[in-house]
Amino acid sequence: MIDDYRSLAVFVAIADTGSLSAAGRRLKLSTSVISHHLSRLEERQGVTLFFRSTRSMSLTPEGQIALDPARRMVAAGEEALDAIHAGNEEPVGALHIAMPAFGEQSSLHHALWDFAKLHPMVAISLHCSDTPTDLVKDGFDLAIRLGTLRSSSLKSRRIADFKRLLVASPDYLVGRAPIVTPQDLAETDFIAVTQIPPVMTLERADQSITVEPVNMRVEVNTVNAAKAAVLAGLGLWHLPLGEIEQEIATGRLIHVLPDWSLPVLGIYAVWPDIGPQKALTRRLIDYFVEHRSELML
Repeated sequence: MIDDYRSLAVFVAIADTGSLSAAGRRLKLSTSVISHHLSRLEERQGVTLFFRSTRSMSLTPEGQIALDPARRMVAAGEEALDAIHAGNEEPVGALHIAMPAFGEQSSLHHALWDFAKLHPMVAISLHCSDTPTDLVKDGFDLAIRLGTLRSSSLKSRRIADFKRLLVASPDYLVGRAPIVTPQDLAETDFIAVTQIPPVMTLERADQSITVEPVNMRVEVNTVNAAKAAVLAGLGLWHLPLGEIEQEIATGRLIHVLPDWSLPVLGIYAVWPDIGPQKALTRRLIDYFVEHRSELML
């Protein structure tokens, strides 16, 4: 019976993630162990639960029938474990978290480390990348995402805000025509970040102007690389205030069009909508919200 429950949990992980290897990453088991549990479950029940191909796995009719009850079983088990720990003042467990790669010295990262120090019985696995991860396939409990969320199957909660400044290096600006109005930006070079749309909105009082950069001189795939390119004098870009406060203060970066501002964006905690949220995940989100004023970037 215990083996059946364990195999059903593996079955749910495969169905949610779409492959044996992804299910293994979620459950922290090898692909061969995942395959063993699935084969044993199919053998004991005398059915095939997945159509297999070299690229994907899809549920058979029998697998589709079994998935919802199996998912309820896994959810009930997680709920029971949460209930066991609910009465404990000291939380116990593990969190697999994804955060942006930039801002490793930011208040957001410091808040996570403070949470870890506050709860020594909580193990934290942190993955940092500016490329969005698949929370379900990669087994993340929680991700922090910035900006405007696209519609998805993920649940989310806004935990803070962050401001951006349009900046350039003094070396880039010297000898060029002054940038006095948003229209002057048409003659400037910009840094492009692969996963961030280049179009931006500048606001002042009751005015709002949309700017679509034309001269995208350098394209990078991380915010850290964009900052480095701006500091190198290769063009303009809008960077989170928390990332550039020191450079602004020392004059290594210049705030371009200081009378205009960019819209304030959100910092979001997002998590998969595949069952009850872990109590430990809720506790971390609540901790972020409690320290909201300290998380502003």
